[in-house]
Amino acid sequence: MIRIRKSIDRGHADHGWLDAYHTFSFAGFVDPDWMGYSALRVLNQDRIQPAAGFPPHPHDNMEIVTVVLDGVLEHKDSMGNGSQILPGEVQYMAAGTGVRHSEYNASDDQWLELLQMWVLPAEQGTTPRYGQERFLDPAGGTQFVLAASSDGRDGSLTIGQDALLYVGKLEQDGAVRHAPEPGRNLWLHVARGHVIVNGIDIAAGDGAAIQDESELVLRGGADSDFVLWELP
Repeated sequence: MIRIRKSIDRGHADHGWLDAYHTFSFAGFVDPDWMGYSALRVLNQDRIQPAAGFPPHPHDNMEIVTVVLDGVLEHKDSMGNGSQILPGEVQYMAAGTGVRHSEYNASDDQWLELLQMWVLPAEQGTTPRYGQERFLDPAGGTQFVLAASSDGRDGSLTIGQDALLYVGKLEQDGAVRHAPEPGRNLWLHVARGHVIVNGIDIAAGDGAAIQDESELVLRGGADSDFVLWELP
């Protein structure tokens, strides 16, 4: 079963420096039917103007994953981490008992576009952690890679929830197949392009709640960027 969450139904906030779309209820946008999906609580697609961003602010007891689509993200946090995240890279922060961080567009002339996703942790009050790895070739081509898992398998980042995150790119007419673990709740988000999943069209900005599908065939209706979560 595949249920579509259309892009047009998402929340939208345009702050000038930040143009943000919220798949699930977030900040001033509340949709009682979409408070999250399984352990996935937030999925925001943000565009941030040059040299702007989020000043230091706190989080706790949340698993935060960021995927950079375009531009360069500048990160600093109270754990002493400071780094830049580039397209093709995935950033992970377990807020645990509490952490402060800032996220800025490192460029003075290029907009930054990213996905930020929050996952409810399996255990509260853990020690904060940070990770960052490159998983995709930003030059393109059909790619499908495990980026986060509860056990760090296959070089993925270790996330504090029984969840798998796959990041992918599809060329037009390119295809990948995926057999999810039985009984899982899947969420697909198409960040850019057009993906056809088991014959169903998923456009840019759309999400899809997927259950009871023994295999997924994802085909590029256009060059596309997407993420796929397997959740409890």
